[in-house]
Amino acid sequence: MAKAKKLKIIPLGGLDEIGKNLTAIEYGNEIIMVDCGMAFPDDDMPGIDMVINDITYLEKNYQKIKGVFLTHGHEDHIGGLPYFLKSINVPVYGTRLTIGLVEHKLKEHNLLSRVKLVRVKYGTVVKAGQCFTVEFVRTNHSIADSAALAIKTPVGMVVHMGDFKIDTTPIVGEMIDLTRLGELGKEGVLALMSDSTNVERKGYTMSERTVGEKFDSIFQNSKKRIIVATFASNVHRVQQIIDAAVRNGRKVAVSGRSMENIVEISILLGYMNVPEGTLINIDNIKKYRPNQVVIITTGSQGEPMSALTRMAYSDHRKVEITKDDLIIISATPIPGNERSISNVINELFKIGCEVVYSALTDVHVSGHACQEELKLILALLKPKFFIPVHGERRHLVLHKELAESVGIPSKNCFILANGRILELDSRSAKVNGSVQAGKILVDGLGVGDVGNIVLRDRKHLSEDGLIIVVVTISHDGKQMISRPDVISRGFVYVREAETLMDGVRAVAADCVNASLGKRGMDWSLLKSGMRAAVSHYIYEQTMRSPMILPIIEEI
Repeated sequence: MAKAKKLKIIPLGGLDEIGKNLTAIEYGNEIIMVDCGMAFPDDDMPGIDMVINDITYLEKNYQKIKGVFLTHGHEDHIGGLPYFLKSINVPVYGTRLTIGLVEHKLKEHNLLSRVKLVRVKYGTVVKAGQCFTVEFVRTNHSIADSAALAIKTPVGMVVHMGDFKIDTTPIVGEMIDLTRLGELGKEGVLALMSDSTNVERKGYTMSERTVGEKFDSIFQNSKKRIIVATFASNVHRVQQIIDAAVRNGRKVAVSGRSMENIVEISILLGYMNVPEGTLINIDNIKKYRPNQVVIITTGSQGEPMSALTRMAYSDHRKVEITKDDLIIISATPIPGNERSISNVINELFKIGCEVVYSALTDVHVSGHACQEELKLILALLKPKFFIPVHGERRHLVLHKELAESVGIPSKNCFILANGRILELDSRSAKVNGSVQAGKILVDGLGVGDVGNIVLRDRKHLSEDGLIIVVVTISHDGKQMISRPDVISRGFVYVREAETLMDGVRAVAADCVNASLGKRGMDWSLLKSGMRAAVSHYIYEQTMRSPMILPIIEEI
């Protein structure tokens, strides 16, 4: 008797981390993907622009892939698509705004003409191969057109909630389709994959409308120019800022490339309602009095090159912040960004302007569900098996405990790691094996060409600096033409450390002289000897260990 096939759920990103969300769901010779995101680099990744998923497993099985299904248009869910689609060209399915954002992204990478993008409406059921059908179910999040995915497979239904919260008074559209989720629960849900981001928070996430009320209050009571930093992708937040500006007689200027792009796309697709004459070019802000202007900008996470950061450090070409400005930071720090945003806030306080941020007042609400909402989804869907996703390890563990508290047996809850395979049939589930998964670093146009060794060297250079020792020897290898030259970068200022540099020259010269005239002189051995001797000398003199780079020239 042939062995029954198993459904495989394989997360390749998004677990034990915030970002890089990507899950492969496989049955027999068919695979569908849920999302394809990116992550921002950590502090220990100097020079890296973004982090994407290792898709080696998908590249090996590219003929099985029937499509990519997107839950929403945030970067941690769509940002890796261009890099994936360069090597694996498959259809991409998503709601209208999500696909609109993907179109813009693919256009930048010159991929738009070769990729099939399919816009779907809520309730649409997509047939993907012979084994899968995927239904898009309306949810609420901090970006419009977010969806949960109800995936029917030969062994049962898998529901992936994407990022969600339950907002009974959403800014655009209707509230999450709890009715349909309840119907899916009655049909029977084999496995639920659910957002764990806010599992530490009790109660319910506040409605986005509460932020709009706070904006109204601040705008009414301020005569200053107002600058609001928020996530570019939070279309609802940007809409509320614009609404408050209009109600209080202010023009709106937009700063930051991603903010400009999102606003343009959202207006074009009808997801933003901006009265004619409200938007002005950032170049024209000086034509208006301070109390007539609102600037919406990127930089709510303190990103080094973002518009708000450049404004705070007086490095922005078009906006100069003064003590007469009011700055609103309408976001909370993503884990790992706390120091960056704190530094920006401190710089703003040094300028003397008024700063309002979430620690002081309610200028931000989350787009992710808190404990009571998570429990409600579990109660509606009644899954046989539960897989917490989208979070660091503590989030996943706490979400598992939350699921157990509403009656899901502990043995039916699975905390996975990226690359681990969960095999399911209609009655059982177990973790069985793993595939290659990890991080690929993007640096400029280079994808994957920066690894641990390069990062180690960059950290070494950034922390300890560089000493270059240049030695010129004769063609016959019998004499040193001139005494070694020493170049220092990021270690000490040479003119103020002549004694130390003279010592380095002497040590390098001794190494070279000890090798001159020997038959079959090995330059690599000479270089390693110079490196070791100079490094030892510098450490003895300074207790520091710069990178040593010996260069030998032959004349």
